[in-house]
Amino acid sequence: MLKIGVLGTGHLGKIHLKCIQLAVETYELVGFYDPNPHMAQSVAEQFQLKAFDSVEALIQAVDVVDIVTPTTTHYELALKVIQAGKHVFIEKPLTHTIAEAEELIRLSKEKGVQVQVGHVERFNPAFLALEDMPLKPMFIEAHRLAAFNPRGTDVSVVLDLMIHDLDIVLSMVDAVPTKVSANGVAVVSETPDIANARIEFANGCVANLTASRISMKQMRKVRFFQRDAYISLDFLDKNAQIVRLYDQDAPNLPQEANLLEWHTPQGVKMLHIDMPPIESVNSIKMELESFAESIVHQTTPKVSIEDGYQALKLAYEIIAEIDRGPWKV
Repeated sequence: MLKIGVLGTGHLGKIHLKCIQLAVETYELVGFYDPNPHMAQSVAEQFQLKAFDSVEALIQAVDVVDIVTPTTTHYELALKVIQAGKHVFIEKPLTHTIAEAEELIRLSKEKGVQVQVGHVERFNPAFLALEDMPLKPMFIEAHRLAAFNPRGTDVSVVLDLMIHDLDIVLSMVDAVPTKVSANGVAVVSETPDIANARIEFANGCVANLTASRISMKQMRKVRFFQRDAYISLDFLDKNAQIVRLYDQDAPNLPQEANLLEWHTPQGVKMLHIDMPPIESVNSIKMELESFAESIVHQTTPKVSIEDGYQALKLAYEIIAEIDRGPWKV
């Protein structure tokens, strides 16, 4: 049983508190710290938890610290946690700058502590449905659209929303990015509220990503195209669709009713549409439990600090391209 404390009890922080309280076989929730005394009192009463008087006091009382604060504070807080030799879960994005992320990586290795980054879409049931499928996408298209919410506008939409899909793409493509093209526009914020990026990889894969926080409807969809399949994921509705073409005499041809004949230049193929079963999970609870497992067994977290760093680095390449372009904010 790992003792854990939470830093930050805003909207997402409260969700983390609820999820940790559900993970009774994994964590002992010791308490939290929030710099707002009125918020701290309210949360302490709501969750029947101890509100610590300082960050330092909470760190000393736990094995693991869960940082759910604004991005601009991640580095300062994580630095204190790691220097104290405690494990740390950090909500995405990892830090506000590349240099901060690099310093945390260096220090976490020096202190021998585990760090996981909160790219929660890795634990989305739709994405988990693909775990046993060989994936070698050559074209990826992602749309992540949301209505405007002042919360999160301290950073660009690239760091606020698109970074989720950047992490998903980087986890699936076994190659390094070689070229980035992007544009974006600040509509109601001081930083871009809508952005599009095209990322080319060394193996020939191309990813086209769009993120907006000023849309009339919500959407979180990713489509993957590879040699033998088309895969569509809906992270919002939590479903997946896999479409494959088979030769008529293929030994692995599924023996199911949902097979259709498909006429192609190479002859008649059999089209198979698969809707894999989706297991209902609490993604935030699952990612926190996964982190505990990596601590106990001393294995690499499913979303490591290096993963968070790579997504952050790519996000800043996209932001730099936007700043250089004709749509400069």
